Amino acid sequence: MEQYTIKDLARPSGGLAMLAVDQREALRIMMQSATGIKNITDEIVTNFKVSAARILSPYASAVLVDKQFCLDEIVKTKAIAPSSNMIVSSDEFIPGNGIPVDDVRIDTAIDAQEVRAMGGKALKLLVLWREDEDKEKRLAMVADFVKKCHSAGLVSIIEPVVRPPRHSWGFDKEECILKAAKELGDTEADIYKVEMPLGGKGNYQALVDATAKLNDLIKMPWVILSSGVAPDLFPRAVRAAMQSGASGFLAGRAVWSSVIGAPDQEMMLQDLAVPRLKRLSEIVDEAMAAK
Repeated sequence: MEQYTIKDLARPSGGLAMLAVDQREALRIMMQSATGIKNITDEIVTNFKVSAARILSPYASAVLVDKQFCLDEIVKTKAIAPSSNMIVSSDEFIPGNGIPVDDVRIDTAIDAQEVRAMGGKALKLLVLWREDEDKEKRLAMVADFVKKCHSAGLVSIIEPVVRPPRHSWGFDKEECILKAAKELGDTEADIYKVEMPLGGKGNYQALVDATAKLNDLIKMPWVILSSGVAPDLFPRAVRAAMQSGASGFLAGRAVWSSVIGAPDQEMMLQDLAVPRLKRLSEIVDEAMAAK
């Protein structure tokens, strides 16, 4: 069986310009906030995800989707462009303490061989990192996830996201992003999806320096995510990260969040989100050419 590699998710330049539409209850909350409509149905969420995949995938080297809302419909309608590739989320979100994702485990309902048969080339796992939680448990979950991916010849993508500790007040997010990278950046995973330091704000050289620290700690190809970064700052964040050694991005909100709640979302995806994604992809290509 062929083992897919990072090259199977890349642009011709070798860079990764990947789109995320795997947000779940967080997307429903975004829609409620943007529209004032409390009853955002599963169908509404699914329709947006499928439209985003169909309209934006021609400009993305890969698209990250989820089983809960859109995988089956995206496969059924062939929404992802032939020039792009499919990644499937393999994380089960556990709500608690008033937030949609308080804990995460590997979703046993996601069959890696089935994903491959559907045309998927990679799986993704969110890993919540809290300093006061069991390091060995996290490492074991990542090892199990990587084994699951590689048993089906799929690329494994881990997404460590730091959270405040459960049992104390002290939390330095920037320091924790580095600690998580040190702990999880030397696993057998194929790609590390990391939070952008400093929220992408501040002096450009400070961003380069901060992402260079990540590059020193992460011993695999890495990409940045856009959650927590303003859409207008994300292109600069991608450029800084690429300068420090990143392979690209895997982002959703920076591309399509401002479209949520628009009267004609499909038109806005075309008019606003497509140019944003095209520009981000160009930044990746330019950085790869300069390496």
